[in-house]
Formats: sequence, C-alpha cells, structure tokens
Amino acid sequence: MGRSLTITDTTSADLRARSRPREQPQEPEPLWRDVLGTYLRDVRGEQGRILTGVAAEAGVSPQYLSEIERGRKEPSSEILSAVAGALGLTLLDITKGVAAIIERAAHDAAGQAIAVGGLPRTSSSVSRPASSSGRAHLRLAS
Repeated sequence: MGRSLTITDTTSADLRARSRPREQPQEPEPLWRDVLGTYLRDVRGEQGRILTGVAAEAGVSPQYLSEIERGRKEPSSEILSAVAGALGLTLLDITKGVAAIIERAAHDAAGQAIAVGGLPRTSSSVSRPASSSGRAHLRLAS
C-alpha cells in the first residue's frame, strides 16, 4: 500500500555529463527599435522628406524622431502611429516592413531559405509603389 521513494544524490559532474554539448552562440537578432528606426528613416528618405517636417506633422520633436530613427528610443504605439501617419503609412505597413527586414537578415545569416508560417521562402522584399500614397507594401517572392 505504501509507496517507496528513492532519492539519488546527483553531483554537478553527473549533471555536466548528461548535458548536451553547447552550440556556438548565434549572432543575436537585431533589436526591433534599430530595425524600426532604419525602416522609418529609409521611408522618409525615399519620400524626399526632411526630419523636421515629418516630426512637425507627427507632433513630436525633431530630436525625439531622430532618436527613434537612430534606434536610441523605442516609441510608444501612440507615437509610432503618429509618425506612421505623417509618413502616409499604417502600423501594419510598418510592422510588415520591419518584419521583412528582420526576415531578410535572418535569411542572410543562415545562408538558406527560412520558413514562416509553414511556407518556405527564398526571399522577401518591401516595395513602395510610385503612387502618391507612400504606403509600403510587402511583396514575397518564392
């Protein structure tokens, strides 16, 4: 009726012997704020706009927008939405654009195609139409 419990003394040497060999650390993924800043700066540049004009339209200081673009500050969703609006983008446009950059970087680092959502891909890119909307569109190439 009673159960017996056996307690085994496990030494740290035993634990080390059972552990898997350590893999070489991978290069860390880029930070969201760094990629976001690069993306926003690139979009602004492609539109031929200056930082002070976009900042004024978004209702933020030029210094703060500059810090966002340099990856020094991580904006709140409200600030990001205001900057997106000033650039003629939506939050979804920005999310897709940043994701495409991160995906491309991961692909380049791995030297192989990566799968997202079960769909193997060999490349992706962000294209911006010549239209006046200035909206970024995600185009996936296989």
